[in-house]
Amino acid sequence: MIMMIIMMIMMIMMIMMIDDNNDDNDDNDNDDNEEEEEGEDDSDDRKKKKKKKVFKLSLEDTEDFNAKLRKRGVVYISRIPPRMGPLKLKQLLSEYGVVTRLYLAEEDKAVRKRRMKGHKGGGKRYVEGWVEFEKNSVAKRVGNGLNNMPITNHKRNVHYGDLWNMKFLGKKFQWSHLTEKVAYERRVRDQKLRVEIMQAKRENAAYSSLVEAGQKLDHIEARRSKTQTQKQ
Repeated sequence: MIMMIIMMIMMIMMIMMIDDNNDDNDDNDNDDNEEEEEGEDDSDDRKKKKKKKVFKLSLEDTEDFNAKLRKRGVVYISRIPPRMGPLKLKQLLSEYGVVTRLYLAEEDKAVRKRRMKGHKGGGKRYVEGWVEFEKNSVAKRVGNGLNNMPITNHKRNVHYGDLWNMKFLGKKFQWSHLTEKVAYERRVRDQKLRVEIMQAKRENAAYSSLVEAGQKLDHIEARRSKTQTQKQ
Protein backbone atom coordinates (compact mmCIF):
# COMPACT_ATOMS: atom_id res chain seq x y z
CA MET A 1 0.00 0.00 0.00
CA ILE A 2 2.79 2.40 0.89
CA MET A 3 4.56 1.59 -2.38
CA MET A 4 1.44 2.38 -4.35
CA ILE A 5 1.12 5.76 -2.63
CA ILE A 6 4.80 6.54 -3.37
CA MET A 7 4.36 5.62 -7.04
CA MET A 8 1.28 7.85 -7.34
CA ILE A 9 3.18 10.76 -5.79
CA MET A 10 6.02 10.27 -8.27
CA MET A 11 3.64 10.18 -11.21
CA ILE A 12 1.98 13.41 -10.06
CA MET A 13 5.39 15.11 -9.78
CA MET A 14 6.37 13.96 -13.29
CA ILE A 15 3.11 15.37 -14.72
CA MET A 16 3.73 18.71 -13.01
CA MET A 17 7.25 18.87 -14.43
CA ILE A 18 5.95 18.21 -17.97
CA ASP A 19 3.35 21.03 -17.61
CA ASP A 20 6.07 23.45 -16.44
CA ASN A 21 8.17 22.64 -19.52
CA ASN A 22 5.18 23.23 -21.84
CA ASP A 23 4.49 26.61 -20.19
CA ASP A 24 8.11 27.62 -20.70
CA ASN A 25 7.94 26.65 -24.37
CA ASP A 26 4.72 28.66 -24.82
CA ASP A 27 6.34 31.69 -23.21
CA ASN A 28 9.31 31.38 -25.54
CA ASP A 29 7.00 31.12 -28.57
CA ASN A 30 5.06 34.19 -27.46
CA ASP A 31 8.31 36.13 -27.03
CA ASP A 32 9.39 35.12 -30.52
CA ASN A 33 6.05 36.18 -31.99
CA GLU A 34 6.24 39.52 -30.21
CA GLU A 35 9.74 40.07 -31.57
CA GLU A 36 8.56 39.23 -35.09
CA GLU A 37 5.62 41.65 -34.78
CA GLU A 38 7.93 44.39 -33.53
CA GLY A 39 10.22 43.74 -36.50
CA GLU A 40 7.27 44.02 -38.91
CA ASP A 41 6.14 47.28 -37.28
CA ASP A 42 9.64 48.70 -37.61
CA SER A 43 9.74 47.77 -41.29
CA ASP A 44 6.32 49.39 -41.85
CA ASP A 45 7.52 52.55 -40.10
CA ARG A 46 10.57 52.63 -42.34
CA LYS A 47 8.39 52.30 -45.44
CA LYS A 48 6.17 55.13 -44.25
CA LYS A 49 9.15 57.34 -43.55
CA LYS A 50 10.44 56.87 -47.08
CA LYS A 51 9.47 59.90 -49.14
CA LYS A 52 7.96 59.59 -52.57
CA LYS A 53 10.27 60.42 -55.39
CA VAL A 54 9.39 63.62 -57.20
CA PHE A 55 10.27 63.62 -60.87
CA LYS A 56 11.43 67.09 -61.79
CA LEU A 57 11.53 68.18 -65.40
CA SER A 58 14.59 70.05 -66.50
CA LEU A 59 14.45 73.29 -68.41
CA GLU A 60 15.43 71.53 -71.61
CA ASP A 61 12.61 69.00 -71.26
CA THR A 62 10.01 71.72 -70.73
CA GLU A 63 11.33 73.71 -73.69
CA ASP A 64 11.18 70.60 -75.89
CA PHE A 65 7.62 69.90 -74.75
CA ASN A 66 6.53 73.49 -75.44
CA ALA A 67 8.17 73.29 -78.88
CA LYS A 68 6.19 70.12 -79.61
CA LEU A 69 2.99 71.86 -78.53
CA ARG A 70 3.68 74.74 -80.90
CA LYS A 71 4.08 72.28 -83.79
CA ARG A 72 0.59 70.87 -83.25
CA GLY A 73 -2.47 71.98 -85.21
CA VAL A 74 -6.18 72.13 -84.38
CA VAL A 75 -9.13 71.44 -86.69
CA TYR A 76 -12.64 72.67 -85.90
CA ILE A 77 -15.63 70.46 -86.83
CA SER A 78 -18.85 72.47 -87.01
CA ARG A 79 -21.19 69.45 -87.19
CA ILE A 80 -20.93 66.02 -85.60
CA PRO A 81 -23.23 63.46 -87.26
CA PRO A 82 -25.52 61.31 -85.11
CA ARG A 83 -24.03 58.06 -83.78
CA MET A 84 -20.53 59.50 -83.86
CA GLY A 85 -18.66 59.81 -80.58
CA PRO A 86 -15.08 60.66 -79.59
CA LEU A 87 -13.73 57.15 -80.16
CA LYS A 88 -15.31 56.86 -83.60
CA LEU A 89 -14.09 60.30 -84.64
CA LYS A 90 -10.55 59.60 -83.46
CA GLN A 91 -10.55 56.28 -85.32
CA LEU A 92 -11.59 57.94 -88.58
CA LEU A 93 -9.17 60.87 -88.41
CA SER A 94 -6.23 58.81 -87.17
CA GLU A 95 -5.96 57.43 -90.70
CA TYR A 96 -4.55 60.81 -91.80
CA GLY A 97 -2.22 61.50 -88.87
CA VAL A 98 -1.59 61.18 -85.15
CA VAL A 99 -4.48 62.62 -83.12
CA THR A 100 -3.21 63.88 -79.78
CA ARG A 101 -6.40 65.31 -78.28
CA LEU A 102 -10.02 65.97 -79.16
CA TYR A 103 -13.01 67.58 -77.52
CA LEU A 104 -16.68 67.26 -78.46
CA ALA A 105 -19.37 69.57 -77.12
CA GLU A 106 -22.60 67.82 -76.13
CA GLU A 107 -25.98 69.09 -77.25
CA ASP A 108 -28.10 71.10 -74.85
CA LYS A 109 -30.10 69.09 -72.33
CA ALA A 110 -33.34 70.82 -73.27
CA VAL A 111 -32.79 69.99 -76.95
CA ARG A 112 -32.10 66.37 -76.10
CA LYS A 113 -35.24 66.22 -73.96
CA ARG A 114 -37.38 67.54 -76.82
CA ARG A 115 -35.72 65.11 -79.21
CA MET A 116 -36.44 62.17 -76.91
CA LYS A 117 -40.10 63.20 -76.72
CA GLY A 118 -40.27 63.22 -80.51
CA HIS A 119 -38.87 59.64 -80.64
CA LYS A 120 -35.91 60.69 -82.78
CA GLY A 121 -33.39 58.66 -80.84
CA GLY A 122 -32.34 59.26 -77.27
CA GLY A 123 -28.63 58.56 -77.66
CA LYS A 124 -26.02 61.12 -76.74
CA ARG A 125 -25.24 63.54 -79.55
CA TYR A 126 -22.59 66.19 -80.08
CA VAL A 127 -22.95 69.49 -81.87
CA GLU A 128 -19.34 70.51 -82.56
CA GLY A 129 -15.79 69.42 -81.87
CA TRP A 130 -12.08 70.23 -81.98
CA VAL A 131 -9.35 67.80 -82.97
CA GLU A 132 -5.64 68.34 -82.32
CA PHE A 133 -3.06 66.69 -84.57
CA GLU A 134 0.56 66.11 -83.69
CA LYS A 135 1.74 68.10 -86.72
CA ASN A 136 0.42 71.40 -87.93
CA SER A 137 0.86 70.41 -91.57
CA VAL A 138 -1.33 67.33 -91.10
CA ALA A 139 -4.06 69.42 -89.47
CA LYS A 140 -3.95 71.89 -92.35
CA ARG A 141 -4.14 69.11 -94.93
CA VAL A 142 -7.04 67.40 -93.14
CA GLY A 143 -9.01 70.62 -92.58
CA ASN A 144 -8.66 71.82 -96.16
CA GLY A 145 -8.87 68.45 -97.88
CA LEU A 146 -11.78 66.78 -96.06
CA ASN A 147 -14.10 69.77 -95.84
CA ASN A 148 -17.41 69.09 -97.66
CA MET A 149 -16.21 65.58 -98.49
CA PRO A 150 -18.28 62.45 -97.70
CA ILE A 151 -17.36 60.70 -94.46
CA THR A 152 -17.69 57.29 -96.10
CA ASN A 153 -18.63 55.80 -99.46
CA HIS A 154 -19.99 52.54 -98.05
CA LYS A 155 -23.75 52.47 -98.45
CA ARG A 156 -24.28 50.18 -95.43
CA ASN A 157 -22.43 52.55 -93.14
CA VAL A 158 -24.55 54.65 -90.76
CA HIS A 159 -22.63 57.77 -91.83
CA TYR A 160 -23.27 57.27 -95.53
CA GLY A 161 -24.50 60.56 -96.97
CA ASP A 162 -22.94 62.71 -94.23
CA LEU A 163 -20.28 65.27 -95.14
CA TRP A 164 -17.31 66.56 -93.19
CA ASN A 165 -17.73 70.17 -92.06
CA MET A 166 -14.33 71.20 -90.76
CA LYS A 167 -11.85 74.05 -90.84
CA PHE A 168 -8.16 74.41 -90.02
CA LEU A 169 -7.82 77.09 -87.32
CA GLY A 170 -4.36 78.30 -88.33
CA LYS A 171 -0.88 78.01 -86.92
CA LYS A 172 -1.42 80.47 -84.09
CA PHE A 173 -4.40 78.65 -82.58
CA GLN A 174 -3.33 76.41 -79.70
CA TRP A 175 -5.22 73.93 -77.54
CA SER A 176 -4.87 76.29 -74.56
CA HIS A 177 -7.09 78.78 -76.39
CA LEU A 178 -9.80 76.14 -76.54
CA THR A 179 -9.60 75.37 -72.82
CA GLU A 180 -9.87 79.08 -72.06
CA LYS A 181 -12.90 79.33 -74.36
CA VAL A 182 -14.59 76.34 -72.70
CA ALA A 183 -13.90 77.71 -69.22
CA TYR A 184 -15.32 81.11 -70.23
CA GLU A 185 -18.47 79.56 -71.69
CA ARG A 186 -18.93 77.49 -68.54
CA ARG A 187 -18.67 80.62 -66.37
CA VAL A 188 -21.16 82.44 -68.62
CA ARG A 189 -23.55 79.49 -68.45
CA ASP A 190 -23.31 79.32 -64.66
CA GLN A 191 -23.88 83.06 -64.37
CA LYS A 192 -26.91 82.83 -66.66
CA LEU A 193 -28.30 79.97 -64.60
CA ARG A 194 -27.88 81.94 -61.37
CA VAL A 195 -29.67 84.95 -62.90
CA GLU A 196 -32.55 82.76 -64.04
CA ILE A 197 -32.85 81.16 -60.59
CA MET A 198 -32.89 84.59 -58.90
CA GLN A 199 -35.54 85.83 -61.34
CA ALA A 200 -37.68 82.74 -60.70
CA LYS A 201 -37.39 83.31 -56.94
CA ARG A 202 -38.46 86.95 -57.32
CA GLU A 203 -41.44 85.97 -59.48
CA ASN A 204 -42.42 83.28 -56.99
CA ALA A 205 -42.19 85.73 -54.10
CA ALA A 206 -44.29 88.31 -55.98
CA TYR A 207 -46.91 85.68 -56.85
CA SER A 208 -47.12 84.45 -53.25
CA SER A 209 -47.51 88.04 -51.97
CA LEU A 210 -50.36 88.63 -54.45
CA VAL A 211 -52.03 85.42 -53.30
CA GLU A 212 -51.79 86.50 -49.66
CA ALA A 213 -53.20 89.93 -50.47
CA GLY A 214 -56.10 88.34 -52.34
CA GLN A 215 -56.84 86.05 -49.42
CA LYS A 216 -56.88 89.03 -47.05
CA LEU A 217 -59.30 90.91 -49.32
CA ASP A 218 -61.55 87.86 -49.53
CA HIS A 219 -61.53 87.60 -45.74
CA ILE A 220 -62.44 91.30 -45.38
CA GLU A 221 -65.26 90.97 -47.91
CA ALA A 222 -66.57 87.91 -46.07
CA ARG A 223 -66.61 89.80 -42.76
CA ARG A 224 -68.41 92.78 -44.33
CA SER A 225 -71.07 90.60 -45.87
CA LYS A 226 -71.52 88.81 -42.54
CA THR A 227 -72.00 92.07 -40.61
CA GLN A 228 -74.48 93.36 -43.17
CA THR A 229 -76.56 90.20 -42.93
CA GLN A 230 -76.57 90.47 -39.13
CA LYS A 231 -77.81 94.11 -39.23
CA GLN A 232 -80.65 93.16 -41.54
